[in-house]
Amino acid sequence: MFDFKTKMRAEVEGIPDALSELLRSSRDSIMNAGAELRALEPNLICTVARGSSDHAATYLKYAIELTAQTPVASIGPSVSSIYGADLKLQKTACIGISQSGQSPDIVSMVKTALKNGSLTIGLTNTPKSPLADISDYTIDIHAGIEESVAATKTFITSVVSGLMLLAYWQKDEALLSAVEKLPELAKQALETDWDQLTKRLLRQDRLYVLGRGPAFAIANEVALKFKETCQLQGEAFSSAEVLHGPVSIVSSNYPVLALVARDKAESSMIEVVDDLCARGGDVYATSSNSGKATQLPYVATGHPLTDPLLLIVSFYSFVEELSRLRGFNPDEPLNLKKVTETV
Repeated sequence: MFDFKTKMRAEVEGIPDALSELLRSSRDSIMNAGAELRALEPNLICTVARGSSDHAATYLKYAIELTAQTPVASIGPSVSSIYGADLKLQKTACIGISQSGQSPDIVSMVKTALKNGSLTIGLTNTPKSPLADISDYTIDIHAGIEESVAATKTFITSVVSGLMLLAYWQKDEALLSAVEKLPELAKQALETDWDQLTKRLLRQDRLYVLGRGPAFAIANEVALKFKETCQLQGEAFSSAEVLHGPVSIVSSNYPVLALVARDKAESSMIEVVDDLCARGGDVYATSSNSGKATQLPYVATGHPLTDPLLLIVSFYSFVEELSRLRGFNPDEPLNLKKVTETV
């Protein structure tokens, strides 16, 4: 199909090196922002992001709530840019996530948060950008050049930047140690073989993608990438929510991808997976604990907050190939461009 390596493939293969560069080059800025969070003791963390960056924010929502017991709320950028609302954000911290740091609505909302008393932290791959200019602390996610429209490296390093921020804020040595191991483990995740799922989805037009907790954020990112690169209607659900209505169409070999991590949600997810199999669903799961679903290989990290992240590394490698086999160029998704600036 292609006699050259796609940009997306090169960027996916660059994830381990990007993680290593992030750990080397942004540690001090992340430590400083973490110390400021510790001094502030915020009552609320708010996030501002769109697209893949918003999926990274969802991942961090679960990580922060589970570790720091601090509630996290996603604020729609249009609250400021379109509606002009001034939210009361004293004793809060606002994390803005944008690969380019340029989207006017995200910048507007973070600027409003700063004006109204929030500590602002910008996570961006462009340290000289409007988002960086208005943030109290800017964290360079060090993904390097990313030319493919579908974000890969930037999603991973956004999440890991946030996990490092959380670890330094909470002085969580176990989480920090788990993050340090990610570059080597990511190399292993790139080598996982999801060929069974590739064959299953070559001519499929829709599927469900399930996750729970941090893995639900991964499910959302996976569903987006199916749409972007494969013209495949992926729909993401929490494994709990899928039983509240969506389950009605899971029958007659309907494909389901269950992104199961090694955390406290694993057993409940397996119950749902087995239930969907019993209803006729064709379920593929990243777990060895289901006796009914097709098992997909995975790389375990030994920590519940990093384990889900390697699932997306395996997926990125898989979906780039699936896109090509379905006759698309994953570097040039239909009707999309790399930087989308919304108001």
